[in-house]
Amino acid sequence: MSNATDTSDKILLAVIEQGGYPDFTALYEAKGYKVETVNSPRKAISFLKKNSIAVLVAEFNFQTDFRDRTSSLESIMASAQHQKEIKVVIFIDQNNQERFEKVSSRFAIHQTLTFPVDEVQLSMAIS
Repeated sequence: MSNATDTSDKILLAVIEQGGYPDFTALYEAKGYKVETVNSPRKAISFLKKNSIAVLVAEFNFQTDFRDRTSSLESIMASAQHQKEIKVVIFIDQNNQERFEKVSSRFAIHQTLTFPVDEVQLSMAIS
């Protein structure tokens, strides 16, 4: 298991469910992160159970078909919250800001960036 304080092996987990925005891998790597990318909440949760990470970058995608949640992000955050030093950066559609408040009130979110994601703001958020 990685030591989250070891800067030579800082892991950034990018959860790209829907995408539709630029691939920021080069930016993440330029900031010194080892980048792991997954495309489903299930894979993200599995990765979080086995690895300590420094940064989690994920999307908030509002889903009306859930009875007890607003999105799969809540399941990912429940797994991530056990890692105390983690920075969480969320990409969100401005139209879902109000729905996102339910999630952000329950979990520690370092920064929320609205689409289109500004690369300079993202760079500062993960620094």
